Amino acid sequence: MKTPIRKTRCAIYTRKSSEEGLEMEFNSLDAQREAALAYIQSQKHEGWILVGDRYDDGGFSGGTMQRPALQRLLRDVESSVIDVIVVYKVDRLSRSLIDFARIVEVFDKHNVSFVSITQQFNTTTSMGRLTLNILLSFAQFEREVIGERIRDKFAASRARGMWMGGTPPLGFDVRERKLALNEAEAELVRLVFSRFLRVGSATKLAQELRRTGHTTKSWTTQDGKHRPGKPIDKGAIYKILNNRVYLGEAVHKGTPYLGEHAPIIDRATWDKVHAILAENTVARANGSRAQTPALLRGLIFGPGGHAMTPSHTRKAGRLYRYYVASDAIRQGYANCSVRSVPAAEVEEAVVAQVRHLLRTPEIIARIWAAAKCEGEEAIAERDVVKAITDLAPLWDELFPAEQARIVRLLVERVDLAPDGMQVRLRADGLQTLVEELRLRVAA
Repeated sequence: MKTPIRKTRCAIYTRKSSEEGLEMEFNSLDAQREAALAYIQSQKHEGWILVGDRYDDGGFSGGTMQRPALQRLLRDVESSVIDVIVVYKVDRLSRSLIDFARIVEVFDKHNVSFVSITQQFNTTTSMGRLTLNILLSFAQFEREVIGERIRDKFAASRARGMWMGGTPPLGFDVRERKLALNEAEAELVRLVFSRFLRVGSATKLAQELRRTGHTTKSWTTQDGKHRPGKPIDKGAIYKILNNRVYLGEAVHKGTPYLGEHAPIIDRATWDKVHAILAENTVARANGSRAQTPALLRGLIFGPGGHAMTPSHTRKAGRLYRYYVASDAIRQGYANCSVRSVPAAEVEEAVVAQVRHLLRTPEIIARIWAAAKCEGEEAIAERDVVKAITDLAPLWDELFPAEQARIVRLLVERVDLAPDGMQVRLRADGLQTLVEELRLRVAA
């Protein structure tokens, strides 16, 4: 009696990097599959049979593992429904040596062999493994060379001032792979630069543009998806002011080149704007150093009613700020229940409590009542609520000096105790806040 031949279940995996030609009746994937199927039939005497499912990845790079058919193939390997994987060439499965090592590890774990029909080897032998690693090394080398060529071409194109894709900047549309002037949006870009020269603050300018309904770039992708514009914020202002495309330049890795497109902003305006930006950076840094350490100076008191004094120390080059009880300085730390507190933490807690108090119905009602008594013009309750609500998201955008002004305007004193903290609001500060709200609503 003949010994029955053990059936070897085979799966064919095919891959093509681009989608070009996939619409053809007989494409590259079909050619790979036909060659692999012929090889399996030639091994019919060894018991090789083809499993029913197809594993075809069209339009997927061999440099990634995130391919639908490959992931399905690996799941079937782990389910022990496949004995041999057949491919046309090694790099169809992977062009990455690291990724292929992971794939082979899965194959070995489930006793699955790997066969390349054009390179005559499989992973069941040591010589097959050696040949496989050599071929994969060359495949990865080829992929890296292709990547270098693409990067070099991109750099050369940018040096010639060409547009290389991405989200088109405000003021331009993309036509025939080139930036074309959008006059309506270009006027907005000119407005941003001219108004910044007068206002000098990105935060105020963003508020002004939002009130007039201006938004960021609205455009449609090549595949027809619409990307609506968003309300302009401070970040969008800085992005516009620092984008050298408006000078008619193309930038690659920090190096500007003369672009193919027309400029929107002249060099003189650009230089004036960036002189202001440089001054603002220095002023913000100086303001942070000068104002932040003394945010609660004269406002914060310890359990005995004595004022707490700002202090600091340096360790390993870092600055640590504190508020220290004055009686602890005079009488010693042993007799003081609250000796010192970290400045940043207590300042953050005070600001958070002020925000909370301003949102309470009682305080809103007091502000509204005071507003109705001020002058002849009345202020609507909803306007009071909106103005106070808007204060929270704008707080982080304010300069430290402005933050300190608002804290001193609203806070009369902060009393610390071993078990908590109490913030007392300033009555006349609420009146001043009412005046600012009335001016804001009128604007």
